[in-house]
Amino acid sequence: MALAAGVSVSTVSLVLSGKGRISSATGERVNQAIEQLGFVRNRQAASLRGGQSGVIGLIVSDLSKPFYAELTAGLTDALERQGKMVFLTQGGRSGEKMAQRFDTLAAQGVDGVIIAGAIDRGSELRERAAEAGVPLVFASRASYLDDVDLIRPDNMQAAQLVTEHLIRRGHQRIAWLGGQSASLTRAERVGGYCATLLKYGLPFHSEWVLECESSQKQAAEAMTGLLRQNPTITAVLCYNNVVATGAWFGLLRAGRQSGEDGVESYLSSGWRWRRLPTCRRPPSTTCLSPG
Repeated sequence: MALAAGVSVSTVSLVLSGKGRISSATGERVNQAIEQLGFVRNRQAASLRGGQSGVIGLIVSDLSKPFYAELTAGLTDALERQGKMVFLTQGGRSGEKMAQRFDTLAAQGVDGVIIAGAIDRGSELRERAAEAGVPLVFASRASYLDDVDLIRPDNMQAAQLVTEHLIRRGHQRIAWLGGQSASLTRAERVGGYCATLLKYGLPFHSEWVLECESSQKQAAEAMTGLLRQNPTITAVLCYNNVVATGAWFGLLRAGRQSGEDGVESYLSSGWRWRRLPTCRRPPSTTCLSPG
């Protein structure tokens, strides 16, 4: 390749690794030689020489969930722009296989590991990473861990922004729907919602803050009951897009509508709308936390 490009072997190596100060003209000559000779880089051989594999391990709790699917897409795009490949695996919905998956990736010689989900096992995984000498980053919707490299959305700020948006539209009786009390993500979002109500001197009613699973059926039932018992509510913040969709059906059951002259349904932190084959998109506002 060096002979075909008319450069030194070290120059070819620098172009392949993306390191060093190589002129665009020289880089183009090397790349043309690569294409003409049909060269395919052997990453395993390169890792033996330079100590890096160019592969990042990504362990995701559950790819069927929109949060993790979009997070995976975003991380993959960002890493590929840096010349890295992603080795993707699932750690189980409750994170029971996280440690096993981490050990497998470490044995494959990955340059680092990103763990999305199962943050409650963070201390154990952090110790394994330190022992293996593998850089570790957590990607989570919320975290109570200190001293870890972490990618996460600002749940409290998102809820504050959406609550303020509702208040500026004239709403003063605002409820919350969705999430479980044990969820730190929910706690952060509800905290932002409550703090904003207090900031603007608006009433906070604990009975207006309802838990429910991320299920359209449960959200619809909870929304119907909430409005029947508290008909003066004019806006509802929903935990995520699944809850918001169920809440919209709950509005219909309660004889109300979303939008003007009805209850407005908002998501404090959600994802881009996924088209449903059986219904049109409900008129709501979504706060996106893109991956």
